[in-house]
Amino acid sequence: MDKPTAPPSKPSSHHDRRPSDPSNAHADRPSGEPPHNVDAEQAVLGACMVNHHAVEKVRSMLDARDFYRPAHETIWRAILALRAEDAPTDPIALTDHLQCAGDLSRVGGSSYLHTLVAVAPPSTDNADYYAQIVRRDAQLRTLHATGIRTVHHALTPGADPDEIRTAVETEIRAERERALASGSSRLSRYIVNRWDFVTKTGADKEPLWGTREQTAWASGESLMIVGAPGVGKTTIAHQVVLARLGLQAAVLDLPVAEGERVLYLAMDRPQQIARAMARRIMPVDEVHLRDRLAVWQGPLPATLDKEPDLLAELAAAHRADTIVIDSLKDAVSTLVDDSLAVTFNNARMRALRAGVEIMELHHQRKATADAPRGQRPTLDRVYGSTWLTAGAGSVLFISGEAGDPAVTLHHLKTVTGEIGPLPVVHDHQRGTTYVEPTLDPVTLLRAATDGLTARDLATALTGEANPDRADIEKARRHLDRLVKSGLAVKAEGTAGGVGGGQQARYRPSARHITAVS
Repeated sequence: MDKPTAPPSKPSSHHDRRPSDPSNAHADRPSGEPPHNVDAEQAVLGACMVNHHAVEKVRSMLDARDFYRPAHETIWRAILALRAEDAPTDPIALTDHLQCAGDLSRVGGSSYLHTLVAVAPPSTDNADYYAQIVRRDAQLRTLHATGIRTVHHALTPGADPDEIRTAVETEIRAERERALASGSSRLSRYIVNRWDFVTKTGADKEPLWGTREQTAWASGESLMIVGAPGVGKTTIAHQVVLARLGLQAAVLDLPVAEGERVLYLAMDRPQQIARAMARRIMPVDEVHLRDRLAVWQGPLPATLDKEPDLLAELAAAHRADTIVIDSLKDAVSTLVDDSLAVTFNNARMRALRAGVEIMELHHQRKATADAPRGQRPTLDRVYGSTWLTAGAGSVLFISGEAGDPAVTLHHLKTVTGEIGPLPVVHDHQRGTTYVEPTLDPVTLLRAATDGLTARDLATALTGEANPDRADIEKARRHLDRLVKSGLAVKAEGTAGGVGGGQQARYRPSARHITAVS
């Protein structure tokens, strides 16, 4: 099929451009015109002119004939020719190359080359994304042309069905093989070798919230904060958001990694969310919030079980590396349907694959909302299908009475070591939360005149005279972490014997005592 020979049109302003959405790439195309996306073609060429390293990322994905506009095809051939000579690909070098080849005026002159640079994407790292759009449209044009030829041959008098079928299969096979070779097909787009999977997919990244030993929120995995209304889910979430924005360093004594930009989906009572966040906002924070926090108010355009790509698209549209879903019940049609929960998890994973970090606020089952204060929560107390928590990376559960400043934070699904249970106190006036110091293992250890055993600490934390084995092991891990961090020393116990042996005893280290003093 012949390509149009009209000169390139002037692209839209760079400041108005956003990454093209493959699902809407042809929304403004005149009826009957073959699939193409001029903006994406310009983005690829502009990126390759700004940074010649971008050429190496996309050259295996694109052939010159993949460009719809002849001018763009010519420019791409010139870029490849310059790279073959290890020459620069900027507008000056391209102008000289095209001038010598007699093609400069045919592509719109040097002014058009400079225009392509002006509309290049903010990050040339995204060149392969735009190249996928160009390649996808080229594939659709090939299929379109194959369909037209097939119809023409089928209507020819005396046509042989076997010959037509063979011709179609040959064309389709050739296109499939090329897609596989370029890595742009759906069967190979996200394939990586085992070494890259282990070393480059974030398995060794620092936590978003917490430490490597105690991770509340891991990079590349979602965090779900669960609890009844009024126990402080939003209060804790807002502190983590502000830390992601660089306005504080830690939450509940655990460090939070600073991010770039947060998109807060305030779907559940946005006015209340605004009032809660206002407790922590100061006038000096205005620049941070205007530049790095975007808030969506009210329902989404569609629920995530109906549009699994919506979460990733929202992040791309608002340039966010972090999304907060407040709350989960407003993002999915129904939470008790297993099939819809699986679809939501699909939406969650698509966003995570796109590099978006996700925090979700969710509710507990109403039937267990009045459970005894001392009863330990479990994952089955989280409302909805089990597949909601199965797909989450970390699940924190806040138990307590609505409006009560003193609540308990449980870590129901862990990434590394378990956090808590932590007795925490909300300062509702300031919108802050802190660990109750009288039940902090460090404070308890410092206050003990002869140190603590794991059983001693378990008794203090649980309030039970005979803590069970699980509580004792958790206490032991607490104490061992203090030893590892240099805050405590351990005196090994003795085994068995007539007296039953001695338990290992932990005491504050000299360094810790000096620091406290």
